[in-house]
Amino acid sequence: MRDESHATDASFSLEDEKWMRVALERGAQGTPSPNPHVGAVVVAHGQMVGAGHHERAGEEHAEAIALNAAGARARGGTLYVTLEPCNHEGRTPPCTDAIIQSKVVRVVVGCRDPNPHVTGGGIEALQAAGIQVSVGCLEVDALRLIEPWTKFVTTGVPHVVLKLALSLDGRIATRTGASKWVTGPAARARVHLLRAHHDAVMIGIGTVLADDPRLTVRDAPGQSPLRVVLDTKLRLPVASRLVQTAREVPTWVVCSTDAPSSAEAELVERGVEVVRAPPSAEGRVDPLAAFQALASRGIVNVMVEGGAELAGSVLAGAMVDEVHCFIAPILLGPRGRPGAVDWAGPASPADAPGIAEPQWEVCGVDAHVWGRLRYPGKEA
Repeated sequence: MRDESHATDASFSLEDEKWMRVALERGAQGTPSPNPHVGAVVVAHGQMVGAGHHERAGEEHAEAIALNAAGARARGGTLYVTLEPCNHEGRTPPCTDAIIQSKVVRVVVGCRDPNPHVTGGGIEALQAAGIQVSVGCLEVDALRLIEPWTKFVTTGVPHVVLKLALSLDGRIATRTGASKWVTGPAARARVHLLRAHHDAVMIGIGTVLADDPRLTVRDAPGQSPLRVVLDTKLRLPVASRLVQTAREVPTWVVCSTDAPSSAEAELVERGVEVVRAPPSAEGRVDPLAAFQALASRGIVNVMVEGGAELAGSVLAGAMVDEVHCFIAPILLGPRGRPGAVDWAGPASPADAPGIAEPQWEVCGVDAHVWGRLRYPGKEA
């Protein structure tokens, strides 16, 4: 059990905050899922002598990389790390061992480890070894860096981002069903960049049947994420571009427990992984059950890209953590189909979920607004 007497230390110098910002910048790099983003900096005599970040799961942790870069210069110095160092054996040795061996005299930590499955605090281990530990430097920023991972480890559900692309009057297709392209090339490139920063992108079977998308990263740097289709009855065509490229880009289909096994066999033969999940009361795949299935397989963050029915389901279930909305300066008319979100919606504007601190920018000819989603009546 942790010693809670070591409370967050709110008194930090400008120098501490300076170096923690450097650690946070380093920590934002890499693709470490299902591990958290972590950055570390070693400072001696006012100079940075080592820095590192956790690049990907199974590789060295940020602290070890920074200390290895510092070498003997770490002795007597200070280690700044965005997240409490681990004190357990995993794919890599405990970071606390490397820190103690480095002979640093002080460790400044951004935030404590929120993982409820980890026993034995790294902070307490360092203090027991005689190292001064200060906790809570730029804590809000440090917590924000690991926000998706924190939800993943504490709830068993991934961090969910909803992406919407719509006209000024809230439509995602014309009256004939044409939807390519509602937004311009700059917005589409931004969407590809968002894809590259997520473990998975998710759409419903209706979007596959209507658009036959690829869901890959083509117009921005980065790797294509896992592609996930919610498909209750396994209607995904074997001739679709998703299935045809399933051996090149991982592709999963989440279906109901009673979906036909013959369809599953055809998809599996072509490299698609089929995941069965309990149906909702309406007989469709329950999005929450699908998210839980993804989390159990190490998926930390998911971007939901469409369509309107899936967007409505995740909003109605208060499952969305963040929204990215691209608004095109066009009008598709009242017969444009469908609306961006298909759901009953709130009874009054006061009950509507909304972006708490929206950020706006012009993205080519379109507007891009994004931020954390807050639901009235729910704890922030």
